[in-house]
Amino acid sequence: MQVLPEVADALAAGRPVVALESTIISYGLPRPDNLRVARDIEAAVRAGGAVPATIAIIGGEPHIGLDDAALRHVAESDTVVKVSVRDVAVLAARCGDGATTVASTAHLAATVGISVFATGGLGGVHRGARDTWDESADLMTLSRTGVLVVCAGVKSILDVGATLERLESLNVGVIGYRTDRFPGFYLADSGYPVGWRVETPRQVAEVLHSRRQLGTDRYGLLLANPIAPDDEMDRALHDRVLGDALAAAEAAGVHGKDVTPFLLEFFHRETHGASLAANVALVLSNARLAAEIASADVDAERSDAEERRE
Repeated sequence: MQVLPEVADALAAGRPVVALESTIISYGLPRPDNLRVARDIEAAVRAGGAVPATIAIIGGEPHIGLDDAALRHVAESDTVVKVSVRDVAVLAARCGDGATTVASTAHLAATVGISVFATGGLGGVHRGARDTWDESADLMTLSRTGVLVVCAGVKSILDVGATLERLESLNVGVIGYRTDRFPGFYLADSGYPVGWRVETPRQVAEVLHSRRQLGTDRYGLLLANPIAPDDEMDRALHDRVLGDALAAAEAAGVHGKDVTPFLLEFFHRETHGASLAANVALVLSNARLAAEIASADVDAERSDAEERRE
């Protein structure tokens, strides 16, 4: 496992670090915008006071933090495949290149001690899962990986209600950031409530501290940060394109891990860039917020340590 020196130094010194996935770079955004946005996401983390650690697998080795050459390779190479936790060992043995999903990013981040992770939207239970059993590995991974995931809820292409039920069953806590409604990625409100709410990064840090004290930090925690009102998609456009996208996927026989990229590409094409703009806006917002939380968490832990010494 290769840890970028800047990331390794920050972790050793107890400075804030935020993990970032790489699937959004290779599969979530079109070229050549993906490389620019990847750099912007890292810049948003820095603006929030933390060190960015974009995670990917290059030449079979997990990389925790990417230099610019590695970031460009992930963005531009056709050899990069989408990698979840189950695929990591196989890809490593075959010396391949991989873009990490939420699940594999969370797993690798936790392995080196990074506890805050920013992404766009969490994976979840797919529509029709009663028949297909199609459920993202993100959920099961978070049930046993103690990271905080800052996201804009789950993608609206999924079964949001079923996903929330699964998160509850798996002991993954869900908190709304300045909202009582669970966001739906492109939309600020998916139609479902959240039971807990916080208003500041400091309050999130207090929750993280309590988790460590009580031993519940073995489970993941989801902070749902809704897309800003000025950035969300028009609901009528969203609902129309979603219906068309689901019908197109069914007609094309798209299944499994290919469903999400198919539907997102359909959204990008049919909304003439509106969904892409929303996607970028919410990811940047999540990255900045995650950095502020990581910084607040470090400050709180240092203050607590100083009080104990006194």
